[in-house]
Amino acid sequence: QVQLVESGGGLVQVGESLRLSCAASGSRRVTITAMSWYRQAPGKQRELVAGVAGSHTTKYLDSVQGRFTISRDNAKNAVYLQMNDLTPEDTAVYYCNAHTPWGDIWGQGTQVTVSS
Repeated sequence: QVQLVESGGGLVQVGESLRLSCAASGSRRVTITAMSWYRQAPGKQRELVAGVAGSHTTKYLDSVQGRFTISRDNAKNAVYLQMNDLTPEDTAVYYCNAHTPWGDIWGQGTQVTVSS
């Protein structure tokens, strides 16, 4: 069984930064082709925030472009999301996702709250 373990969420003020971390753990090695961060705010659908395929191919939600940076450590099956200049609109539960040839794996989610 493979699980994604997230950390790094919390409560910050407008303009501050947070760094989310996510790592795969479990008893067997898994092939992960891409890793992503999604978020879901209250009353809204889950949306893709940032994704990375391989080591360097990245994509971002328009509203976070230039403020958020996704990076990946393939050796650790880990992915990180550096979030700068946070705004109240970034408040949501953030979920880590790993895409494998056998389907997607999701983390449990970590709350990010940006207070004005």
